[in-house]
Amino acid sequence: MKKSSYFAVCAAVASLALSGSAWAHHGDAGRYIEEVVTITGTVLETQLINPHAILVVDVPDPSGKTVRWQAEMGGAQGLIRGGWTTDVKPGTKVTLTGRRLKSGAPYMNLTERARVVVTDTGKEVLRNANFGQPAPTAPGGTSGSANAPAPAAPAKPAAPGY
Repeated sequence: MKKSSYFAVCAAVASLALSGSAWAHHGDAGRYIEEVVTITGTVLETQLINPHAILVVDVPDPSGKTVRWQAEMGGAQGLIRGGWTTDVKPGTKVTLTGRRLKSGAPYMNLTERARVVVTDTGKEVLRNANFGQPAPTAPGGTSGSANAPAPAAPAKPAAPGY
């Protein structure tokens, strides 16, 4: 086999192999409202798994019932580097700002325009680079329902790994 043919075959095989990993990660277009919401609750558990860690939080609703929320975050290694194993343990009260599922289910995305604060100390343990920016607008308006937007926060550099 000529060198140029060998190179073409190798390039084709590599392209096919890499295309599978591109399909493995999902997009979230259309899953979440564009406006951010803020909730406060008590951490039940942190699932440091890949590709997205999950924070499980019990949040009291206005009627006094407790609603179990799940919040999807970035990868486990970035969170560990950011201090999750010491700052966010079960029983910790946290305030989450992120985007909620359009269905209304108690599930939140914390991978963009989001932050997590330890409520009792005010320590910010997660902040995306685009936190505090307005929701993108689509032709004809925004693509989500209007829920209480978070107040604008002063600019702060993003933590490494987020």
